Amino acid sequence: MTRWRRMVLSPATAAVVAVGALTTTASAQPDKANGPENANEHAFTFAVIGDIPYGDAQIARFPAVVDEINADPAVPLVDHLGDIKSGSSVCSDDYFATIKRQFDRFVDPLVYTPGDNEWTDCHRPNNGSYNPLERLAAVRRIFFPHPGKTLGQHSVKVRTQADRGFVENVSYRRADVGFAALHIVGSNNSLLPWTGHTAPAPEQLAEVQQRTAATLCLIDQIFDQATKDKQRAVVLLTQADMFDPTVPNPPFADHSGFQPIVREIAKRSAAFGKPVYLFNGIVTSSIPTLRWRPARPG
Repeated sequence: MTRWRRMVLSPATAAVVAVGALTTTASAQPDKANGPENANEHAFTFAVIGDIPYGDAQIARFPAVVDEINADPAVPLVDHLGDIKSGSSVCSDDYFATIKRQFDRFVDPLVYTPGDNEWTDCHRPNNGSYNPLERLAAVRRIFFPHPGKTLGQHSVKVRTQADRGFVENVSYRRADVGFAALHIVGSNNSLLPWTGHTAPAPEQLAEVQQRTAATLCLIDQIFDQATKDKQRAVVLLTQADMFDPTVPNPPFADHSGFQPIVREIAKRSAAFGKPVYLFNGIVTSSIPTLRWRPARPG
């Protein structure tokens, strides 16, 4: 099931959006020909999908979703917020290759940030009892074959943290707005113990620490650049929902891995003083949801 929503990406409005197997676009004029680095427009349309495809029905439907987005003349860029499979299906190379073939069908540049379902939770027996770090390496190998370039048929250059080993962490500028895709995943940012463990394994902790440090660095870079260039807004794209309002008083073990990231986003957003848009993926039920929180003009 796919639902479409449109928002106007402008200094006058901001939103916090949770996306579950849906597509969202920001309203603007058609501009298929230009890549993300073209910063001259005053408005920018982009499609956002996440938590898709889940299960056999959505897998069968996914090519049609790609076709729908390709057919929209106003959309010059697509962002996938991660979770390319359900949390109870096998994390195989064959499945990854199937999704990669669909990603390659996008006419527009595609920016993809991994989710927990495709690597973090692959230790589960119903996922294939994989080593999550091995699956993370497979995700990077299959979905990021050309560091510094997007997926899609009209691939364009983006800034990347490939030199730090994080090819998936990218940033770009469009319509005088700074964008950053941040590799932040569910399962407490990958701190929940793997099957057979009662605490995070040492190699698990090391990965989380390194990835969190890279993410914090990219957050600072995107805000530093936006401040220096007096950009109109900042857009952050991530799989993890770090602010789920449906869970009152969440256990510390469910959110501790997000705390340094949340603090940095809050600090930098307050200092920036202009709209900050946060897109994240979430599925709360079989029906996709979209939550909006308007902000004052910035």
